[in-house]
Amino acid sequence: MRLYNSLTGALDPVKPNDGTLRMYVCGVTPYDTTHLGHALTYATFDVINRYFRYSGFDVQYIQNVTDIDDDILRKAKEVGEPWDELGARWAKVHQDSLAALNVLPPVEYTSATDHIDKMVQIIESLISSDHAYASGRNVYFRVRSVPHYGELSGFSQDVMKEKLNETGDSTDDPNKEWPLDFVLWLGQKPDEPAWQSPWGPGRPGWHIECSAMAIDHLGPTLDIHGGGADLMYPHHENEIAQSESFTGKRPFSHSWVHNGMLRLGAEKMSKSLGNLILAQDLLKRFSADAIRLYLHGERYRESFAFDEGKLKAAQKLADSLALAAWLPGGNNGTLEADEFRGAFLQALENDLDMATAIEVLRSLAKTISEAHEVRGDIYDAQVELRMLAGILGLRLNAPD
Repeated sequence: MRLYNSLTGALDPVKPNDGTLRMYVCGVTPYDTTHLGHALTYATFDVINRYFRYSGFDVQYIQNVTDIDDDILRKAKEVGEPWDELGARWAKVHQDSLAALNVLPPVEYTSATDHIDKMVQIIESLISSDHAYASGRNVYFRVRSVPHYGELSGFSQDVMKEKLNETGDSTDDPNKEWPLDFVLWLGQKPDEPAWQSPWGPGRPGWHIECSAMAIDHLGPTLDIHGGGADLMYPHHENEIAQSESFTGKRPFSHSWVHNGMLRLGAEKMSKSLGNLILAQDLLKRFSADAIRLYLHGERYRESFAFDEGKLKAAQKLADSLALAAWLPGGNNGTLEADEFRGAFLQALENDLDMATAIEVLRSLAKTISEAHEVRGDIYDAQVELRMLAGILGLRLNAPD
C-alpha cells in the first residue's frame, strides 16, 4: 500500500519491517457529543486497519482518549459534573457510535491520565537535554532547539502563531523564551485537578500526552501516525519535535496520514462551532453500510460538504450489494471473482482509493446478479463480495 505522506508530500509505501504495523491515531477529547466528522476520521483508519489485517499483518493500533484538557474542565464547570465522569461518559458515547458504524476498536483506547508518569519522564529528559525549560510554574518546549521544526506543516511563523493562539497556548505568554514555544506542563490553577511533578502540582499539555502514549505502547518509531488534517499544526508538528528530541530517533513516524474535514456548508463540522450532524441520528434513517459507503465514496484526504442526496444514493447501493451477496445460486458454471479481488485491492493500495474500490464492488454485485438470472454457481463470488466489502467495514447483512 502507498499512502500520501504529509511529511514528504509524496505517495510513500507502507512496509512494516517485522510483520507488525504500528499505527497511532489521535482520538477525541470527550467533552461533548460525537459527530459525523469524527466518524469520517475513524472509519478511514478502520479501512487501513482492516486492509493490513486482511493482508496478514499484526496491526498494533492505538487510539488515545484525551481525558484531561481545557475543554473538558470548562465543560465540566458549565454543567456542574465532575470532569472525570464527564469525560468517561462522552468517551463511551464516542466508542458506541463507532461500534454502531462497524468500526473495529483499536487494540487499546489509552487515556492520558493513565500516562502521567511517562509524560513526566519525557519532560525531565527534554529539560536535561536543553530542549525544554521550566518557567513560571510551567514547562515549555524550546522550539528553536529543533532545526527542522515546521517540516510537517510547512507553515510560516505568522501562520503558526495564529494557529497556536487558537489552541489557547498564547504566543504572548511572558513565561516563554520564544512565542512558538509550546506548553509541556501547566502549573495547577485554582479548582483544577493536578498531579505531582518535579515542577510542582499541575497537569500535562495537550501535545506531550500523545507522544507519551504512542511511545509507551508502540515504541520510538511508528509506521503510521494519523488524524484529521486540522491536527497537522500545532499538534502533530509538536509531537514530532518533542518525540524525536526525547528518543533521538528520526522519523517519529514513517508516514503521517491525514484525512480531510467534513463540512456542513462552508464550515468545518465541529463541536466548538456546534454545526453537527450526528451519526446516531442518521442511523435512524440509513443503515450503517450506507453511511460507510457515503463516507468512503469521497477522496479521504479531501474535505467535502455533507450531501444527503449522496447518502440516499449510498443507501440504494448498500441494499443492492446486500441483495447480491445473498441471492440463491444454481449449478450452471462457477462465477470467478479473482479479477474483481485484484482490482479492489489495487484501488486500496493506490492511496486508499475507496471510491474506485466501491465501484469494483458494484460491478461484482451486478455480475453476481446476472449470473443468478441464468442459475449460475455464484457462491464463491458471493463469499468474495462479502469479504472485500468487509475491508470497507460493510456488513452486507441478508435482506429481510
